[in-house]
Amino acid sequence: MAEARGRLMGEMLIRFLDTLGEQINSLKRELDPSQVEELIKAIEGANKIFVMGAGRSGFVAKAFAMRLMHLGYNVYVVGETVTPRIGRDDVLISISGSGETTSVVNISRKAKELIGSKLVAITQNKDSTLARMSDVVVLLRAKDKTQKDENLSSIAPLGTMFELTALIFLDGLVAELMSLKSLTERDLEQRHAVLE
Repeated sequence: MAEARGRLMGEMLIRFLDTLGEQINSLKRELDPSQVEELIKAIEGANKIFVMGAGRSGFVAKAFAMRLMHLGYNVYVVGETVTPRIGRDDVLISISGSGETTSVVNISRKAKELIGSKLVAITQNKDSTLARMSDVVVLLRAKDKTQKDENLSSIAPLGTMFELTALIFLDGLVAELMSLKSLTERDLEQRHAVLE
C-alpha cells in the first residue's frame, strides 16, 4: 500500500513538472517581444517603481521587487507600511491572472486616473478591466483560477500556472535587465540583505 502511494505521489509530481515545462515552452513561443520592450522602457523611465498583486500573485510581486532593488531600482511593494506616495513620474506594475481582482483593479485605477502614474498590467486576460486601463500590457498565457480544466486542476489548482509563469517571466526579465545594465551577481550582492 505504501509503495503504491509513493508511486502515485511521484506520478503527480512528474505530471506537474512536465506541465510546467510545457508552460515555459509555451511562454517562450507566445511572449510578445514588443510588450517586453515596453515593460523595460516603463521600468527604466520611472522615478519610482511600485509593484502589487493579491494573494499568491502578491508574493510574486514581492519577489520581483526584491530583485529590482538588488538591481538598484527605487522600488516599493504596495501595501507595505514603508511604501511612499506614488507620483506622476512613477510606474505601478500590477500582477493579476484574471485582471479582475477587485483590490488590484481599484488601486491600479487610482494610480492611473487620479495620480496619473504609468500603469503596467501583467495578466493572462487581454480583455480584462486591468488590461484595458493599462499603458503597457504583458500577456502571459496560462490557466488562471477562473478557468475550468479538471485535468490541470488536479495538479495545479486555482492560479498556480499563472503565478509560476509570472514568477519565471519576471526572473527572466531580471536577467535581461542585468545584461542591459552590465551588472553581475557580485553587483547584486552589494544590495543583498545582511540582517537575516
